[in-house]
Amino acid sequence: MSGIPKPTSPLDDGDPPYLYPDYQSTPKRAPRQPLVALTRGSAEESLVDFTRIGIIETDADLTACGAGAPLGERIVICGRVIDEDQRPVRDSLIELWQCNAAGRYTHARDNHDVPLDPNFPGFGKTLTNAAGEFRFVTIKPGAYPWGNHSNAWRPAHVHFSLFGTIYSQRLITQMFFPGDPLLALDPIFQSVPAHARDRLIANFSLQHTVEGFALGYRFDIVLRGRAATPGGL
Repeated sequence: MSGIPKPTSPLDDGDPPYLYPDYQSTPKRAPRQPLVALTRGSAEESLVDFTRIGIIETDADLTACGAGAPLGERIVICGRVIDEDQRPVRDSLIELWQCNAAGRYTHARDNHDVPLDPNFPGFGKTLTNAAGEFRFVTIKPGAYPWGNHSNAWRPAHVHFSLFGTIYSQRLITQMFFPGDPLLALDPIFQSVPAHARDRLIANFSLQHTVEGFALGYRFDIVLRGRAATPGGL
């Protein structure tokens, strides 16, 4: 990407509020005082070069990291990372993490009473190409209980972390799946303003489906500006 991308219009108000009472951890961490605006310096506006990171092809294939095949439904997630003017964000680092097909993360603090999958790491990374495109092969994650309220279950979702090409483009977000009935009951998803929720739902894509192997989903991500993908999730 040539130069540093700048928003050409006011930022779209699609991010969730800091305080959303139905999401019970937000009252504990939401700011209690007005925010203080900080001037971005040269560090925040410096271009970042991720091409020197030693990423290999299998880093984007979470089904090829173990001694055998992981359990669950294989899926392919493809998309583009673009700015508000549809320009590709090239050579951008994307990290992905998720629970396994049973709904458990590979993390010491996850004590959900379902099995871990020794052949599923739950984490991957890749760089966007010259067109801003990315592709992951993974397993469709399961729903899991999370204790926010009575009988609370998180819908199936995948976490994404993006760095853009400058540090001020940093984004952490979640991708959900179409038709999931738990979306209407999930306070994290519902905390996003209604007009922006569709930006977090992937589209089924026959184009990216691999015959006899995996269903395909498309999830495009917009960094900053108009129609930006909601962050802070």
